[in-house]
Amino acid sequence: MSVAVGYLEAPDGSFLVAAGDPDADWARNLEAEERARVTIGDRTFDVAVEALGGPDASAAVVGLILKYGTTAERLGRGPVFRLRPTGPADPEGG
Repeated sequence: MSVAVGYLEAPDGSFLVAAGDPDADWARNLEAEERARVTIGDRTFDVAVEALGGPDASAAVVGLILKYGTTAERLGRGPVFRLRPTGPADPEGG
């Protein structure tokens, strides 16, 4: 499954994403898997999936709302994740 989602790049190089709906298919898939494949622009890479809660989730949601504006205000109603790259990006999208 492929889906476009807004993200926030964290200082450690990981990516923060949040669902606006607890039943979002892409978020439920991330909840069920420890790994995923991410494409940003022309870079594709594998990531480790970490569910966030508490202050970390709140900070991610605030950052995403500040980045994307009022259209992101539903974020946080669903799960929040950190996606940590596990290897170098493949510029070919392989």
